[in-house]
Amino acid sequence: MSLKKSIVIIILILLIDQISKIYIKTHFALGDEYHVFQWFRIYFVENDGMAWGTKISDFVSFISERTAKISLTVFRIVAIIGIGYWLFEVTRKKNPKVLILAIALIFAGALGNIIDSVLYGVLFNDSHGQIATFLSSEGGYDGLLHGKVVDMLYFPIWKGYLPEWIPFYGGKFFTFFEPVFNVADMAISTGFIMLLVFNKKAFPKK
Repeated sequence: MSLKKSIVIIILILLIDQISKIYIKTHFALGDEYHVFQWFRIYFVENDGMAWGTKISDFVSFISERTAKISLTVFRIVAIIGIGYWLFEVTRKKNPKVLILAIALIFAGALGNIIDSVLYGVLFNDSHGQIATFLSSEGGYDGLLHGKVVDMLYFPIWKGYLPEWIPFYGGKFFTFFEPVFNVADMAISTGFIMLLVFNKKAFPKK
């Protein structure tokens, strides 16, 4: 797979990701929910941290949330530069197609979420109790590098109380699948799964 084809894939994923996020941001208030099916819903939430909403400040108590947010965003930017260089190298060396495709998916997903983290705080006003406006006259809800990632895909396939015999979680209310995510997250997860499942094809022994 050539670098040009990889770039086309990246652009397509970015377009789908950003169009879906902008639509949700400008048509839903935070917490609004639309039932597509019983097991699939559009549920607007914003993620201010890492995966599962985890924040750096949760682990490093002496760092303020705002400093932790900037640190996370800067780390993401550095990481995306590294992934971009990796993609350039594997296409230049004509590595296996599955490896190039996986890296392209991870790059596109990471870049999609970085756009939210870097720009959304400036581009949109607040979504609490209202539908946000793009480039509102009152300004954004926060500064540069302080944006929140927009999530909306929710698959509560099963909800209920677990049997008592299950260790640790028996008798507790459980939802499968509970996390809310976006198209960029799907791209990143798909890329990582491809690297795990097709590891031997992606990294053949010479």
